[in-house]
Amino acid sequence: MKRISQVVLLTLAAFAFWAIAVSSSSRADEKPPATAAPSAGKATTPSASGREVSGVEIYRNLSRLAREGGREAELFDRLAAESRRLDWNAARSKSFTGNQRLFEVTGREGDFYLVRSTEDEIFILALPEKADDLEKGAASPYAGLKDKAGTKMRFEVQVVTGVVGGVYYQFARLETAPQRLLLDRLFFIAIVALLFLTMVGMGLTLTFKDFALVFTKPAGMIVGPVCQFGLLPLMAMLIGRLAGYHETYPFIFLGLILIASSPGGVTSNLMTYFGKGDVALSISLTAVCTVMALLFTPLLLSLYGSNVPDFSIPVWTVFKQILVIVIVPLFVGMGIRGKWEGFARRAEKTFAVIGLFALLFLIVVGVLSNLDKFADTERYSWKFYTIVFVLTFSGMIVSGLLARLLRMSNFQIRAVSLECGLRNASLAMTIALLLQDRVGDFYSSMFFSSGIFGLWMYAAGFFVIYTFKYWLPVKAPEEARK
Repeated sequence: MKRISQVVLLTLAAFAFWAIAVSSSSRADEKPPATAAPSAGKATTPSASGREVSGVEIYRNLSRLAREGGREAELFDRLAAESRRLDWNAARSKSFTGNQRLFEVTGREGDFYLVRSTEDEIFILALPEKADDLEKGAASPYAGLKDKAGTKMRFEVQVVTGVVGGVYYQFARLETAPQRLLLDRLFFIAIVALLFLTMVGMGLTLTFKDFALVFTKPAGMIVGPVCQFGLLPLMAMLIGRLAGYHETYPFIFLGLILIASSPGGVTSNLMTYFGKGDVALSISLTAVCTVMALLFTPLLLSLYGSNVPDFSIPVWTVFKQILVIVIVPLFVGMGIRGKWEGFARRAEKTFAVIGLFALLFLIVVGVLSNLDKFADTERYSWKFYTIVFVLTFSGMIVSGLLARLLRMSNFQIRAVSLECGLRNASLAMTIALLLQDRVGDFYSSMFFSSGIFGLWMYAAGFFVIYTFKYWLPVKAPEEARK
């Protein structure tokens, strides 16, 4: 009991440290996005005047109106009409890298596009008068435009400024067809392929007997999912709200919910092995919770994100993503194991290396492509990094204490503890990338939050494993069963 008390005090101390971080950073310091200043050389309609609004504010407002529809959504028709009235002879040429977004406006017919540059400028895309110019194969820079929505591309446009509803908007007209960046295309293919292979590799280690542990070890197979889909998402929601992220930085808040609602991965199995815990239980929990994630990950995102300003989770989209890139390859691997067990056993280590490489690839490439985030100390201050560490660390400690209260063996508690705090960061980051343009994650905060969690969970995991010998000692016969 003395050792348990020491661990509890350590956890409380971590929370206290985090609370000090939160209280020392007043929400008054968390300023809204700066207002964008007019660019030099903008051409405006004669006698037009209006107020200047930042690109992120325009983006969020249009995203909200597109979802809600109704009378206010008439703004989209007014913007489209303004794009046809502007004097394009006074336009200036501009080249930039950015993303194209297609808005499906509730109650409105016809497409509406905008383009966001990597420098956070927003352009309303002026469409040609002939709808045929948008079709694939058309002799127009707009050909096949709908299929290019959401991807990073190089744009060559003409830009002119107009005023609608008393607000300045930048309008763009394509000079040439936007071209997707090769590295961006390869990156998306790589992350999907690597995650697919990782899940195939996980399937190679499983048989349907692993799911039978639900009946042979009911305590672990009940407590594990409760901790994974009940405890940690709840802690992420409470920590995110206490930090003020729910209102000030909603996509950081949702990033915490996303990673906390993701299942465990091969990392938790590997760390359980190093931590001398019940590896069989860990693998079975990973398998069962991965299947459960098909339902719980989109539902928990929707539940905890329901009150986030201007946000709506596409539940069906998340469901399909998990089904295609997680569930299908998992059962493909299990099918291979069932038919060619010898090959599956020989290939396990190779696929384990692929899984580790996939996580490192996502984190390293993600960090390198988001170096500007580390300089954004207003959004990603030391408070943010402390919160992420506290989430993964406290998740392991609290779930371990809960399992101990239920009188599970220390050998099993080690597996449950690590399974709760160590998540499939590769899956969370992939979902975040696939969702960010659709949900309006302007600064890729969901991806960044999941990636930082993926880094911190290793540090927290090894630290917790070190403490196991003090509060979760296991006997030699138990260690021999790992």
